[in-house]
Amino acid sequence: MENLKIKTLCSNTLIVLVLLSVSFQAMSQEVEDERGFSYDEGSENGPEHWGEISSEWSMCSNGEMQSPIDLLNERVQIVSYLGRLKRDYKPSNAALINRGHDMMLKWKDAGHMQINGTKYELRECHWHSPSEHTIDGKRFDLELHLVHESKSKKIAVVGIMYKFGRTDSFLLKMKDHLEAMANSNELERVVGKVDPKQIKIGSRKYYRYIGSLTAPPCTQNVVWTIVRKVRTVTREQVRLLRDAVHDDQKANVRPIQPINTRSVQLYRPIIL
Repeated sequence: MENLKIKTLCSNTLIVLVLLSVSFQAMSQEVEDERGFSYDEGSENGPEHWGEISSEWSMCSNGEMQSPIDLLNERVQIVSYLGRLKRDYKPSNAALINRGHDMMLKWKDAGHMQINGTKYELRECHWHSPSEHTIDGKRFDLELHLVHESKSKKIAVVGIMYKFGRTDSFLLKMKDHLEAMANSNELERVVGKVDPKQIKIGSRKYYRYIGSLTAPPCTQNVVWTIVRKVRTVTREQVRLLRDAVHDDQKANVRPIQPINTRSVQLYRPIIL
């Protein structure tokens, strides 16, 4: 009888731990379906009310380390010890998913990057237009987020900003798939193997700060890396990303959040 009680207790404990793990995992990542909120400032489910929609989203209202922020040069600390970005990506099967307010490209096993000795697996990327982060108050035309997650569920995001100009080669490869989704009610489309190394960074310089996800549940302690070089994209490519979503919105951008007491670093390698 005693053994049965012990087994029952262990079993119940295991179930609780599994549920907690699943719950934390679900809360740590941005929601898969974004139709429960909007980006319309002043609306009942707009950015200023995200924290009221669900108790699991309370950080959107109460967090002190929220993203995006303005990367103001006056408060940026220039450093050389952070080191180059260590990315070890590889081609992997992927799918384009319309989440309701953005297009997400989700990989199965696309490699990882390392930050401070921690390995973060690449999970997905998605696009915001115009950019969510700003530099000295300047907003750009598009921002790509590469979302990574460690084994302990820590999150690291690499942000790349774009201005109107020449064609972005990576989005060009997605063109046929995005057009197919823009001209149909397709919410998910398998696109085959996609190599994330084809997403060009083109700069060793980057900003680093601790923030949050920019969409519910607004999880904090996210390691943000914003590439300093602003790349180019065409107006048609940005328009296609919006058309494929079918939300009749011109933008999917969270307002700039207070930086509070956080530090922002700009990595600049020493040239010998």
